[in-house]
Amino acid sequence: MQDGLNAWQLIASGDATLLAIVQLSLVVSLSAVAIAALVGLPLGALLALTHFPGRGVAIVVLNAFMGLPPVVVGLAVYLLLSRSGPLGGFGILFTPPAMVIAQAILIVPIIAALSRQTIEDLWLEYRDELTAMDVGPAGRVATLLWDARLSLLTALLAGFGRAAAEVGAVMIVGGNIEGFTRTMTTTIALETSKGNLPLALGLGLVLIALVLAINAAAWSVRVWSERQAG
Repeated sequence: MQDGLNAWQLIASGDATLLAIVQLSLVVSLSAVAIAALVGLPLGALLALTHFPGRGVAIVVLNAFMGLPPVVVGLAVYLLLSRSGPLGGFGILFTPPAMVIAQAILIVPIIAALSRQTIEDLWLEYRDELTAMDVGPAGRVATLLWDARLSLLTALLAGFGRAAAEVGAVMIVGGNIEGFTRTMTTTIALETSKGNLPLALGLGLVLIALVLAINAAAWSVRVWSERQAG
């Protein structure tokens, strides 16, 4: 009970350590979502609008990658960014950019798979019209992405939710360095093991609030888009 009260006091008082951890977590996760969107949205649209040998296999693999184990992704990024790795010269291992890369890799399949399904469904509705207007492939992608922007926002929110709750990959590539690469999830794991429950509980409450806010936003967008369509 006392730990819970102390956790609320940390949040209410705007504890500097807690706020710094939350800020870093948001910056890393939002950056990862932005990068993943630049890759995942066009990739999903490409799979939705093109037909090529092995397309079915590509879709199955993409859907399977939605459940990529974070620790495996973290290990792969670690090997790439380590001094002996091909990208070791950049010197970004155990830094926030390394954490962004790991999270982006994790959420690209989520955004791509969800956007593929959305664009594919929308293509069935717009196919005759766009074909009659002789719109090229690039124009089709741009048109459908824009028209489905509200539905695709749900995919981005889903990606952000996965990134914000991730712990394994960012701990491996970030090193969980105090004041530099500690996110909410890695700090919760560390502080719980140390017995510092007020900080762990405080960050847990903030993380739950963020997850609830994300789901509420996704639901609101879906309801609003359905009303607009109706």
